[in-house]
Amino acid sequence: MMEAQCIARHHKHEVGRDQCSSALIKHIKAPVDLVWSLVRRFDQPQKYKPFVSRCIMRGDLKVGSLREVNVRSGLPATTSTERLELLDDEEHIFGIRIVGGDHRLRNYSSIITVHPEAIDGRPGTLVIESFVVDIPDGNTEDETVYFVEALINCNLKSLADVCERMAHSGSVN
Repeated sequence: MMEAQCIARHHKHEVGRDQCSSALIKHIKAPVDLVWSLVRRFDQPQKYKPFVSRCIMRGDLKVGSLREVNVRSGLPATTSTERLELLDDEEHIFGIRIVGGDHRLRNYSSIITVHPEAIDGRPGTLVIESFVVDIPDGNTEDETVYFVEALINCNLKSLADVCERMAHSGSVN
């Protein structure tokens, strides 16, 4: 199974005490290059992340760069400061760590990998996103995983919608 191999190879998180982790999978009916062109844009997450209203990038697009993300209302946060931890254009691996903000996602880091696959005989993409985060005081592991997975699933669905629309119309970003 391709998913299990990709998770074992690229999605290794050291999960400490009072932390939780999970990995989510999305199959997208769009070519890997198109999907990667959106995922890798650390400076423009709002292109596919529906909860991001604005992003201010500090510095160049390289490992170590910081971005300040404004979150749309409806979530228990307004800002998040994030650092680009990994950007591998050859292997299609993208990693971030949240380093500040007014939310409860402490010691959060995630890895997204993008892999070519065939879907219904056409070029498609397997996207895997994994994370590790502290379990906040007053919450259980199950509640924390449920909350973070809901956010990631929403982002992955939006990524699929945007990429599939672009692939269908022949757009490139």
